[in-house]
Amino acid sequence: MDSAAKPFSYNTIRIEHAGPLTWLILNRPDKANALSTELLDELSDALRRLETEGGSVIAIRGEGRGFSSGYDMGQYGKVGNSDDPVADRDRLRRNLDRYLAIWDHPKPVIAAVHGYCAAGATQICVYADITIVANDARISEPTLPIGGGYIAPVWTPLVGPKRAKEMSFIPGNSIDGRTAVEWGWANHSVPADELIAAVEFLAYRIAKTPPSVLRIKKLSINRAAEACGFREAGAAVAEMDALLHMTPSVLELRKWIVEVGMKDAIAAYRSPPSTPLTAPAPETYRKTQE
Repeated sequence: MDSAAKPFSYNTIRIEHAGPLTWLILNRPDKANALSTELLDELSDALRRLETEGGSVIAIRGEGRGFSSGYDMGQYGKVGNSDDPVADRDRLRRNLDRYLAIWDHPKPVIAAVHGYCAAGATQICVYADITIVANDARISEPTLPIGGGYIAPVWTPLVGPKRAKEMSFIPGNSIDGRTAVEWGWANHSVPADELIAAVEFLAYRIAKTPPSVLRIKKLSINRAAEACGFREAGAAVAEMDALLHMTPSVLELRKWIVEVGMKDAIAAYRSPPSTPLTAPAPETYRKTQE
């Protein structure tokens, strides 16, 4: 592949070439790299272009303090027609197709996670071929339970149903980088200041294999994973999420969020339980809420 590809620029992502590796950088640090419609469109366009341009390995990371805070909640209720479950399903399906483009991409794709990786941003990592995380990264579920059946199900082939349920059932639940590796969600966990170097070293080693061979190796392993249900795991998630978006309890929650504001709504869900516990929370669980 041509590592000296013609430069091309976007508003919300940045492309950098480093020998056999091309970095695809989520570049909305002032918005916590939230996945806006524009960012997702640009991500899709860049992935298409990088099929024939750039290095033989792609890596995705976030600019600033973290990988991504997930879908841009500033667009919540404004993207498409939120009162139309069919339009909602189509929007959600379109987002999943963007991540399947990573899974189906002819080149190996590495996700490099530092800081925070929340909600929908975790889907990028699930469909990446390899995920490297910082030890202190926080990989988390959405804080507000306004949907369901969209994120955790695609985790299931990696971490198993019990751990996927544990993540999904608790609003804002999170794990650190070391736990992500222990669970099988990520490949390696490294100190945050070594993350980029670790990914670049891995990419240089991968690039010793000819691109045509890498492509068939990836396709072969993907087919084995799909025979175990990997692609099927995401087949119905858009329908499930669109259904939940229209349930009375979620509609009431959405109304409340509008009334109190997003910031206060998130703070309310992060606050300690109003009913006293019979015993203090174990240290393990206190750490997950920090």
